[in-house]
Amino acid sequence: MAWRLLAVTLLGFASGLPLALTGQAMQAWLSLEGLDVATIGFLSLVGLPYTFKFLWAPLMDRFEPPGLGRRRGWLVLTQLGLAGALWALAQTSPTQATQAFALLAVAVAFLSASQDVVIDAWRTDVLAAHERGIGASLNVLGYRLAMIVSGGLALIWTDAQQGGGWTWPQVYEGMAGLMAAVAVVSALALPRVRAAARPSSVARHDMLGFLAVVAAVAVGVLLTERGPVGWAARAVVAPLLAATDLAAPLQAKWVDLAVLLAGIAVTLPLAAWAARRARFETLIGGLRSYFSQPGAAAFLGFIVLYKLGDAFAGSLMTPFLLKAMAFPSAEVGVVNKLIGLWLTIAGALVGGLLMLRLGLWRALFLFGLLQMASNLGFWWLAVNGAGALPGLVLPAFDWGLVKLAQATPVDGGLLMVIAFENLAGGMGTAAFVAFLMGLCNQRFTATQYALLSAFASVGRVWVGPLAGVLAETIGWPTFFIVSTAAAAPALWMLWRLRAPIRALEVDRTASAATDD
Repeated sequence: MAWRLLAVTLLGFASGLPLALTGQAMQAWLSLEGLDVATIGFLSLVGLPYTFKFLWAPLMDRFEPPGLGRRRGWLVLTQLGLAGALWALAQTSPTQATQAFALLAVAVAFLSASQDVVIDAWRTDVLAAHERGIGASLNVLGYRLAMIVSGGLALIWTDAQQGGGWTWPQVYEGMAGLMAAVAVVSALALPRVRAAARPSSVARHDMLGFLAVVAAVAVGVLLTERGPVGWAARAVVAPLLAATDLAAPLQAKWVDLAVLLAGIAVTLPLAAWAARRARFETLIGGLRSYFSQPGAAAFLGFIVLYKLGDAFAGSLMTPFLLKAMAFPSAEVGVVNKLIGLWLTIAGALVGGLLMLRLGLWRALFLFGLLQMASNLGFWWLAVNGAGALPGLVLPAFDWGLVKLAQATPVDGGLLMVIAFENLAGGMGTAAFVAFLMGLCNQRFTATQYALLSAFASVGRVWVGPLAGVLAETIGWPTFFIVSTAAAAPALWMLWRLRAPIRALEVDRTASAATDD
């Protein structure tokens, strides 16, 4: 058991490392390059693969790379691919080659999402029901440690006055090397998981089905970008906005957002139709297995909503702190990325231990309330500004890997808000991961967990464009009130779903002990 839990922690680290590099670390890079908040919000769409990974997850359930087994083989392939994509991203300018930069960032997100598919499947397969709480906590521990490296330390490294004065390309090159090292560890040291029966589909049907889904998505994109879907959305929304007093650039952002939503509304049904017509059996079978359980559709709605308020508040946190609040990069790195992430780890570990006493449903409800309340802290910070509370001064240090050249003042209000938000978020994440694991059938673990976690990432990815435009339109204080209200529907749904969620706290089937 101890080695399995250690491996869960290590794979959590591998999962978290590239995520920040297409999220908050990339936002910091873009902010320092001078891009506006709305544009940065739209560039959060590079994370789209996280919301569609269930489309290719069935191939990772169905096929096995030669030599290393089904789970380890896919892990090593995706991790080596991540190392190459991060190196290429480091060689690309976000201002002079914005389109190429965005495409490479999408490639990083695709490979990272694919790695997450395998990690989530491995963790769900290997942990028993009574281990899921502590396993989820240790997964968050590794995940957040990686984000301390790729997010917190990176912000300090790139501070010319206080840190090492690294450039962002140098940071991304270093992360590429770290991902290559992780691939070596995965190949040589990862324990094998207990085997389950693989989907009994025809390989040819699965490959053709996947290609049909990709083609359907491509058609949907063309219809949106250059076809009637985009034309219709612009024709409806643009005249309505023209009658308002919004500035022309902001009107254009709202029109772009409307086009995006219209494209999604067309593309998803088109992809579903293509999967059925092409007999994408592993995807269809995995979805059928999931939807056969009581409350399945309601669970998906809850999954989208549970972290939605958190996603709104966090989607543009780095631009808010760096640009709107004008905190120095090193201070943001120390408080938000180092102290804050350590507090998230503490929250996750405390959450895992509390789950042993509270049970899954009560933990989800209590931690959800705390997450909702924590968003009001950002509203308070936006209203009161820096200096509202007494702070402290961190002394200069040089630990080799990271240093502060001078003593760094830390704002008391910033520290209080980040502490509360990260403790609550860590506890909520631990309970949420345990909930997702409890929903999966082991025959379709990769497919089903990818579907569930894709829905969970809808908020984190899709609210970015809306958040950027909304923050510019209504201002930061009102924006954070909206983010707090966005957390309320999940708590209402959680109350209605208490009976089926409590049923997930026991193993539904016993696993065989043979190696995969």
